[in-house]
Amino acid sequence: MRRLLAAGLALGAVVFALGVAWTAEAAAVPAYHPTKLKYVGDAQQIVVVTGTGRKTTTGTLRAYQKNADGSWTQKFAGMAARNGYGGWVWGSQRVQNTGTTPMGTFHITTAFGLKTNPGTKIKYTKADSGDYWVGDNKDAKTYNLFQPWASGTRTWRVGESERLAAFPTQYEYAAMIDFNRPVAASIKWDSAHSEYVTTKPVSVKRGSAIFLHINGSGSTAGCVSVSRANMINLLKWLDPAKKPRIVMAPLADIQNA
Repeated sequence: MRRLLAAGLALGAVVFALGVAWTAEAAAVPAYHPTKLKYVGDAQQIVVVTGTGRKTTTGTLRAYQKNADGSWTQKFAGMAARNGYGGWVWGSQRVQNTGTTPMGTFHITTAFGLKTNPGTKIKYTKADSGDYWVGDNKDAKTYNLFQPWASGTRTWRVGESERLAAFPTQYEYAAMIDFNRPVAASIKWDSAHSEYVTTKPVSVKRGSAIFLHINGSGSTAGCVSVSRANMINLLKWLDPAKKPRIVMAPLADIQNA
């Protein structure tokens, strides 16, 4: 009887120990880890931006790359990041000019900057003093599109668009977050008006020009920003062959973003 009792106690101790180990192992994987995220699809590079709450304007950016064995490696130390002055809101509910950063998962396909390409593999556009990003909600066909100049025959309003050179610090280097952007295949050059247009306009209510860019003096108008050195490192790391995506949300929401 004593032997059976001792064996039972020993077995119980082993099970308890294993349970503690499993619990500790599960707890060691944070909510923002790529294995915890729902919508990363076939991405092999994931940028994760988290805040501590929906009203916060600062947070942390982490970058992960998928290994050949399916595991993930964090490529850089966590980076201090800033987001919109209006905090966070789900991308589907975002409203233009509210200063909110859209929560969700988005592709990163292209980049631009007022400086020459720092070494990124993703498609990069060298911007100049005549370039604009259109946010004119009265001109759906050009909404949320890059324009190489403000032609006299354009259909969009300059006052409702961003002249990229007006932000020499922030837009020295930037990556485009594909939030509320027309699909690339729908974009064509309209020679009659000297502008890019889309045959499949997006919502003119949800906002435009959501980028990952260099820090300015404070919070953003909806973008995510990091230090100049970190932005350059991220651009050099991003690779279109690895189908990069960015996942953005406060910690409490990140697993559903």
